[in-house]
Amino acid sequence: MVILFDQYNMPENIFEIIFSTNQQVVVANMLMEEMKTRGGEIGKTEMSMFATALHDGVTLESKDPSPLRKKPVVISYNKRQFYDRILTPMKTMGIIDYDLYKKTYKLSEKFNKDMMRIGLMWLQELRRPPKAFSIKTTEQKK
Repeated sequence: MVILFDQYNMPENIFEIIFSTNQQVVVANMLMEEMKTRGGEIGKTEMSMFATALHDGVTLESKDPSPLRKKPVVISYNKRQFYDRILTPMKTMGIIDYDLYKKTYKLSEKFNKDMMRIGLMWLQELRRPPKAFSIKTTEQKK
C-alpha cells in the first residue's frame, strides 16, 4: 500500500491519507466505528455480515438536523471490493489484526509503531555520511 500525502495540506481524518476515494474513506470510517462499538474486536461472522450489509446498501443517518439535508445517504460497497480494497490494506498496514485462533479482527496499534519506525529510518538516513560514487556519462556515437 502506498501512502501519499502533502505535508502542507494534511487532512483531519487518517483515512483520507490512506485511501484514495471518498467512498473508501467513508467505508473505512464505518468499519472503524463498528469495531469501536463492539469493544475494538469483531468476529469473522460479524465482519461478513457487515460486508454483506454494505453490499446490500446502508442508509447513513445525519446527526446534523439541517433542513438542507433532505435525502438520507445510501452507501453501497461491493463485498469483494470491501475485502480487497478496505480490509486487506488495513490488515497489511497494521491498523487491524486478525487472530487465526479466535477468528476475530481487532483494532491494533501496529500502524503507529510502524510509522514511528519509518520516521526513525528517515532520521538514520539523514545522519548517514555521504557515499562516494561517480556519475559516468556515455559517449555519444558520431
